[in-house]
Amino acid sequence: MKLLNYTTSYFAAILLLVITVWAAVYYYTMLDEIYDSIDDGLDNQKQLIIKKAGADSTLLNKPEFGEAGFRITPISREAANKLHDVYIDSSMYMENEGSQEPIRLLKTVFLSGGKYYHLEVATSMVEEDDLVNALVYALIWLYLGIVLPVLILNNVLLKKVWKPFYRMLSQLKDFRIDRSVNIQTQQTHIEEFRLLNNALQEMQNNNLEVFTSQKHFIENAAHELQTPLGIAINKLEHLAEQEHLSDQQLALLSSALDNLDRLTRLNRSLLLLSKIENRQYTGVTPVHLQELIQKITDDFQEQAQYKGISLTIDTKDCIVQMHEDLAMILLFNLIKNAVLHTPPGGSINISLQHCLLVIKNSGNKPLIKDRLFSRFDTQHPSTQSTGLGLSIVKAITDLYHFRIDYQYLDQHVITVAFTKTVIPDSFPN
Repeated sequence: MKLLNYTTSYFAAILLLVITVWAAVYYYTMLDEIYDSIDDGLDNQKQLIIKKAGADSTLLNKPEFGEAGFRITPISREAANKLHDVYIDSSMYMENEGSQEPIRLLKTVFLSGGKYYHLEVATSMVEEDDLVNALVYALIWLYLGIVLPVLILNNVLLKKVWKPFYRMLSQLKDFRIDRSVNIQTQQTHIEEFRLLNNALQEMQNNNLEVFTSQKHFIENAAHELQTPLGIAINKLEHLAEQEHLSDQQLALLSSALDNLDRLTRLNRSLLLLSKIENRQYTGVTPVHLQELIQKITDDFQEQAQYKGISLTIDTKDCIVQMHEDLAMILLFNLIKNAVLHTPPGGSINISLQHCLLVIKNSGNKPLIKDRLFSRFDTQHPSTQSTGLGLSIVKAITDLYHFRIDYQYLDQHVITVAFTKTVIPDSFPN
């Protein structure tokens, strides 16, 4: 729900509550005024009737209500002493309405010619049902008359006021720290929007500065490390060619070269991972996954045969929009991971159907899923692995919003959905 409608809904709810309470107070106040006015009229009518009855004795014998709206009946002195003026609500049959209608009745006593008489004066009363209905309809129209203009105001005038905010929000949605496009703020006379503009500009400048500094540091560090690593490896290789070295010294040199080689690969992998996470691979082209899988598996055929691994492929072409180098890295690391960690005599099955890649390989025990795509995972320790292969795969899938998953079903199963294809809960063995 948009902020304008959210605040309007609260306003409408509060207004409804206020009008309801006000209506109840107004109703009872108005009803009290009506009763006061009617009772005053009855009292005045009583005085006139008593005055006329003193001048015309025929009025003293009027036991039924007539067109005059009163009746007089004689009572004893004892009964008269017990009575006093009483105003009550009652009902009376009305000829014109053809039904019982509410009336206001005044009961009193008076003395005329030494005798006591009971006087009842009636007058028509407003029907409370009609009064309530009229009040409800009036309040409904009042409520709509207030809320509708507010809605119109929100959707016409206030939308214009909030335009700088929505324009800024739209730019924030499209903003990427790795792009050169900056957020363009709009001049506004609203203080809160000016403060927000200033805060966004400051945040953007700080983030860009940190991002640029970090990117340059990683690139420079990785580049500068390559040179001394290369020099160290060359010197050690040259030293290993010397004839006077013992077998123990050669073993130490071999171990050092292996570690330096691993350090070199680790340096490249960290640089690659950093570039992916910093979104430095911006080019997008149509990539045929089937061709890449075939090319990579051909490169690993010799290694698979050496380990006695059965490698089967069942693919149908899938074209995805992504950076071609990243597609190659993703598939290469997945297939390399399967070949590297499949025990001798095991099997690897690679399937690509409807842009759902499934790689199954033999394994004796399941891996910890939450750690599998973490950096430097040691569930499968190997001197040939940097521990970053699947982390790089995860970074690429996150970059393009692909979905990757791992399951263990008597063998390791890694799936990558390159579209909105649902990853199954289980796969046939």
